Amino acid sequence: MSFAALAAAVVAMPALAAEPAKQPDSLILPKGFHAQVVAEGLGPIRHMALRGHDIYVSTRHGRDQPSAGIVALRLAPDHTVLQKAAIAGVDQGTGIRIHKGYLYAASGTSIVRFQLDDQLVPGGKPEVIVDGLTATNHPIAFDGQGGLYVGIDGGGGANNCPDPNTPKEAKPVGLKPCPLLETRGGVWRFDDSKPGQSLADGAHYATGIRNMAAMDWRAGDSLYGAMHGRDGTAKGWPDLVSPAQDDAIADEMHRIVNGTDIGWPYTYWDGARKLRLTAPEYGGDGKTPVTDAKYAKPVAAFQPLRPAVLDLTFYNGSQFPRSYRGGAFFAMHGGSDPAAVPGGRNGYNVVFVPFQGRKAGKPVAFAEGFAGPGDKNIKTAPYRPVGVAVGPDGALYVAESNKGKIWRISYGE
Repeated sequence: MSFAALAAAVVAMPALAAEPAKQPDSLILPKGFHAQVVAEGLGPIRHMALRGHDIYVSTRHGRDQPSAGIVALRLAPDHTVLQKAAIAGVDQGTGIRIHKGYLYAASGTSIVRFQLDDQLVPGGKPEVIVDGLTATNHPIAFDGQGGLYVGIDGGGGANNCPDPNTPKEAKPVGLKPCPLLETRGGVWRFDDSKPGQSLADGAHYATGIRNMAAMDWRAGDSLYGAMHGRDGTAKGWPDLVSPAQDDAIADEMHRIVNGTDIGWPYTYWDGARKLRLTAPEYGGDGKTPVTDAKYAKPVAAFQPLRPAVLDLTFYNGSQFPRSYRGGAFFAMHGGSDPAAVPGGRNGYNVVFVPFQGRKAGKPVAFAEGFAGPGDKNIKTAPYRPVGVAVGPDGALYVAESNKGKIWRISYGE
């Protein structure tokens, strides 16, 4: 089967007699798939790591949760919670992985690990592997060859790298070179087992990243990540960028190799025109393409109305149909821009991107219905997908951040 035919087959799947009435919470899945609620009421959760019947969930500060940690769940054979516990020593976390018998977790300014045994909760104290990072989201990934990859946001979601000497009444002007890129706005590679490392011990692997919480290593290939595109450009620069052009600014998925430059804060990707443009803070006019070949081209783009991609996992299981294998699932948290648009903002779903070799296909909706029956809106959506992970049995687990709920999506059971 050609790649075009494969992608077309995957695109067609969601339309094949979806069964919303048979799914919990009125989720909409492709034919043959079924969702089961695994846990709920877990608070402001983020990402997940799975080991056998155990799930480890990172959390963040929330209105009803003044301190964060790791939620540990042990499941019964019917995939319901048998045991629940908390693991202290991790605060404001996002990235979480199980690697070589250890549980690794991002903790504000550091990456720590716990040695695992047969017990759900590790008995020892966390060991600090990397410390002194900028306090922000830190996705983590492993290459299986001794490398630990850590993402560090650019300006905490800022569009640019502002010159502090710009008059308050003037349009923002970006610094070039941007000093933020020396310690953030990129990916660093560390030794996956050496304790006590600092940023200076890591290799500056990639740069030009605005805001990226979604990152995973694709087996036999490379590191991939997806970042949020810039926000509010039409509002700040109405003479250069129309609302429609603003909506076309994409969340970008990239294949990340040593030396990759994604272009923040100097550029952004227009997903409708499929070209890179210079940011207005650096003299861009919203029309003229960037010709500098050093900036990476996304392998997939999510637009219009940036869906806020927050997690990514590659499917290496065997339970799902073959067309899913080697492809990527994304948790789309949902656009939070308050401006009203017909149908609401984008996101509030799980999206799948098929792969053939290193070539990514067209993004397609895999699981929908998280936002409820009305428009997709941050104020009314019951659920906002925030994490995705593949279980040892090949099922897909999806976490959401509004109510702290986790679903298990299986095929043919």
